[in-house]
Order: sequence, then C-alpha cells, then structure tokens
Amino acid sequence: MIRTSFVVAVLLLASGCTPHRIQYYKINMSVKQAAPAETGPVLLVGRIATPLALQDGRIRYLAGPNEVGAYEFHRWTDPPGIMVKDSLIHVLRASGKFKSVQEASSAADGDYNLRGKLLEFSEVDVSGIATRVSLDLELREVKTGRLVWNETLTHDDPVQAKSKVADVVQSLDRNLQTVLGNAASDIGTYAAAHPLAH
Repeated sequence: MIRTSFVVAVLLLASGCTPHRIQYYKINMSVKQAAPAETGPVLLVGRIATPLALQDGRIRYLAGPNEVGAYEFHRWTDPPGIMVKDSLIHVLRASGKFKSVQEASSAADGDYNLRGKLLEFSEVDVSGIATRVSLDLELREVKTGRLVWNETLTHDDPVQAKSKVADVVQSLDRNLQTVLGNAASDIGTYAAAHPLAH
C-alpha cells in the first residue's frame, strides 16, 4: 500500500502535476462606524438562508443563461450566508440609524426581527464580466410577528480588468457593500416613518 502511494506520488511529480493550494478570501468590514442613535428601534438580525449551491464556500460563476460553475481552488473563509449576515450587522450599526443592532437569539430583546435569503453571490459572464449580489430581506415586528417591510435588492458591479479571481472578489465585496448600504438606508427610512410606541 505504501509502495503504491509512493509510485503514484512520483508519477504525479514526474508529469508536472502538483497539488493546488486553496486560496481563501473574506469580505472587508472596514465601514466607518457612526454613533448609535439615542432613540429608535432595536434590530435583531436573524438567519440569512442560502441556496445549497452557495453553502460549500467555493466562489461561483454564471456563464451564459444556463452554465453554473465554481472555482475549485478559490473559496470564502466562511459560508456566504454567515459573511453576509456579519456584514449586514456591521453596516446597520455603521449607519447610526438604530439604537442597537444585535444578532438574534433567544435572550435578545428588540423591536424588529430582520432576516432574509441570499439569492445570488456570483461572478456573471454574460456581456462582459461582472458580479451579482441579490438579497431578499424581510422585517417583522417582534411583538406581533407582522411583516412590515420586504425588499429584494439586486445589484451588478463590473469587474475591473479581471486578471485573477481576486479581482472578482473585490467586485463582490464592493457590490455587497452597495446592497447592504441600500438595505440599511431603506430600513432606516421605514423605521423613522413608523415609530413604535414603547
């Protein structure tokens, strides 16, 4: 058994096949933080569901209307649903529109529960190279469970002169910050127009 493994290793090296190193990427969360609002709602951010294809962490691409693939050796440090949730909390806090933004848990107390589904988080090769982020979010009152706001935010961002996967990652990062910034603004506008009685 050892001899067979050694022979296979020698043959791979002799044929020029060396194991590929997996490269990992993360989302940059360096948005400048604003002071939290003195008054206003407390947001509890819950789960961001993801399709099965996005859960393994490989960076995906869409080529044409039907072909879907993934870069085998280029992966996210965390599953996209977790990265998007962490980034969403960070952006909501940075907006300064809310008294508090917390991760939802059985012990957390808040005014609104925000959760959603990540629909797309991929490179898109159709007419040129771009990235697409699509996120469906819903906001519910904690006390009543009533759905008060729901929006699907989708944005495409062109990839600047793609020479490597890192260029795609930078575009996805930029794109996600745009989508989350729009979400924070829209949720803040709704909350300001519909103050809750405490």
